[in-house]
Amino acid sequence: MKLLVMSVRAGYGHHSTAKAIMEQFEKHGFECEMLDIFDYINRHLGNSIQDGYLLSTKYLSETYGKVYGKLTKKDEPYDKHSITTILSTLVSKKIKKYLEDFNPDIIIGTHSYAGFVMTILAERGVITCPTIGIVTDFTVHPFWESTFLDYYVIPDMLLAYEMQKKGIPRKKLLPIGIPIRSQFSSKMDKAEARKIIGIENKKTILVMMGSMGYGNIKKTLIEMDDYPADFQILCVCGSNKKVKADIDEYLWKKAVYAYGFINNVDVMMDASDFIISKPGGLTTSEILAKGLPMITMNPLPGQEDRNLNFLVNNGAAIMVNNTYTISEALHQLLSCDWRVELLCESVKRLGKPNAAGELYEFVCKNLLAKSTETENSLPLR
Repeated sequence: MKLLVMSVRAGYGHHSTAKAIMEQFEKHGFECEMLDIFDYINRHLGNSIQDGYLLSTKYLSETYGKVYGKLTKKDEPYDKHSITTILSTLVSKKIKKYLEDFNPDIIIGTHSYAGFVMTILAERGVITCPTIGIVTDFTVHPFWESTFLDYYVIPDMLLAYEMQKKGIPRKKLLPIGIPIRSQFSSKMDKAEARKIIGIENKKTILVMMGSMGYGNIKKTLIEMDDYPADFQILCVCGSNKKVKADIDEYLWKKAVYAYGFINNVDVMMDASDFIISKPGGLTTSEILAKGLPMITMNPLPGQEDRNLNFLVNNGAAIMVNNTYTISEALHQLLSCDWRVELLCESVKRLGKPNAAGELYEFVCKNLLAKSTETENSLPLR
């Protein structure tokens, strides 16, 4: 059996979700490939879109947020004669041969634009197999209103109303959660995780501000360092080497450990009592799956603003801004047991640690079973 995951490299969450899905299907014998639409057409185009996304969210965040907000208000599909549809039709023609050569049994899109292109290809008869779209944030992105796929995976049923406003029927919604990598689907004992990292077995707070280290991380850490309580801090700076160097050079009162790019975020989450993070869609899903109470701050205008609204309105996070400081949020978590209990209950209800496995089972039992039952080759567990 063959699985094709179609995506667009705008940020890192869409591809990470794609890899989590492929990991699950490959484990059961599927042949899997990922197709980055713009990378396939032209590698420089793919890099330009990724770089443009990162630069616009970092340096033109207000403009990006306004454009995103305007597009999000659109509930009607794009007209077939619109520039967007015409350009997307040309894009679909470019990947027709790839699809014919690979001939997948199922196609999953982890970006709304991938879903849009999949719809055009299905209308042209190029795609005839089942199709699924993955909503990778706790909001509904632009372009989903212009898709017509077999099913849509959403982070939670609380997004069903928003999806239905976009014209997507409730019967097509799968509220199983954003697929995450297997290491985030289980938990390790805190003491064991701290031993692996090489830190003391005591109250621990993890700080992560995205792969590029957004926001004034050092200022946040200084305020945390001044808070009168005994805890240690793990800070993941990603690619922001300057921030890491500044943290390493500063004389802290508490134990503060700074890291660049790491491959054991799951272990750091297991070692931590709380996390302070930007509200990115995939990161948030991993945090919820790990059951960590969350303080969220520095959202990028656009989908992260909406992720933050979802988390706070559903009791799964504390929001820090100009009028509610990090020290006030820490006070809630470190001195109010009932507040932590409420957060943990909401996190538990929203967490979907087995999303990738549930997606695999749904695909096999509901979309591929009929076509393979005579061959007795279905790779079910």
